[in-house]
Amino acid sequence: MQDRSIKAMDGKPLLTGRRFEWLRIPEGGLLVVIVLIGTLLTFAADPITVRGQVVNNFFRLDNLIPNVATPMSWMAIMAVGVTIVIVGGGIDISVGSIFGLAALGSAAVLQTIPEQASPLVVLPIALGVPILIGVLCGLINGLLVVGLRMHPFIVTLGTLSIFRGLALISVPTKSLPSGDATLPLAFTENFMSWQVVLPQGGATSIMLQPVPLVVMVLCVVAGWVFLNHTISGREVYALGGNEEAARFSGLPVGWIKVRVYVLSGMAAGIAGMVSTGYFGSANTATGEGYELTVIAAAVVGGASLTGGRGTALGAMLGALIIKLIENGIYILKKIDLGFAVIPLSKEYTKIIIGIAIIVAVAVDRLSEYLRGRKAARKTLSRTQGQGETKEGRPE
Repeated sequence: MQDRSIKAMDGKPLLTGRRFEWLRIPEGGLLVVIVLIGTLLTFAADPITVRGQVVNNFFRLDNLIPNVATPMSWMAIMAVGVTIVIVGGGIDISVGSIFGLAALGSAAVLQTIPEQASPLVVLPIALGVPILIGVLCGLINGLLVVGLRMHPFIVTLGTLSIFRGLALISVPTKSLPSGDATLPLAFTENFMSWQVVLPQGGATSIMLQPVPLVVMVLCVVAGWVFLNHTISGREVYALGGNEEAARFSGLPVGWIKVRVYVLSGMAAGIAGMVSTGYFGSANTATGEGYELTVIAAAVVGGASLTGGRGTALGAMLGALIIKLIENGIYILKKIDLGFAVIPLSKEYTKIIIGIAIIVAVAVDRLSEYLRGRKAARKTLSRTQGQGETKEGRPE
């Protein structure tokens, strides 16, 4: 009988006959979690009055876009890069420092250009400088990991401090642009923070800034194509799955490691570029503490810290879950249990992110254990079946 099932990226069936088993895709569980969080926040949030209309404090476009989706964009871009590193069996905790250094480098160069300069002059510099800084930082990470044969956690812990220190000593004013300087409008108001006005009935309207989201989607698509539709991406999975097997198979293990750190640095540089253009400025604290959040987004999104598993879409959904939690804490401010009231503040976000990392890793280890037991049972059953066949065969 012809097999009519359609396979997902991990080989599991998506379609069996006419039934769409969408929960079997790696991101299916994340979509359920996002819907549950959104539903809970919608019912828990109090109604407020905005522009003369009573609306839900959470489920409204002028909350979800500027407070969730837009700040999620640069986090998701970095999470895609970190996911590639984790898939390859490594770790990069320097992304926050690369993000900040790229943002400051971009602002330092752009503040020397006239405010009304042509986009043909501004945009190549605005795009090229932060990406170049990110690539160089990623290259340094990769060469140190491969050349010194040290654990990537130690290497990137050191470069985290080095890159942040470079940002601090190179900007005495602590913030750019400095003085009366401004960044070119062709990069800020006319590009990265360009606004779309959506009418909302009557004289009210909502102002949205979609460009960071567009850049994020492009980066997620690029990460998905790289990991799933290129030879280089399959090499990353092979490396993370079993480095020794990859080496004995003839794969250039050292070059693959360097490449994943370069891609992670590039992603952090793009994120720094988006942040600088959106806010029109950068400072020495930009990206500080983002390491935990970005790694949490990657791990919550399904990347296994043991290597060999992870997707670009999962990284984006993981970043969305983190931002939904942060926004929910900001909106609710307290949880009334009836017998007690728990006050909420932004500091609780760190606790929740830490718990999310531990739970995600625990679930990953449990699923790995269950898969191992299932594979062992299949192997034992196959072996017993072959033995019975041999015993029943006539001499």
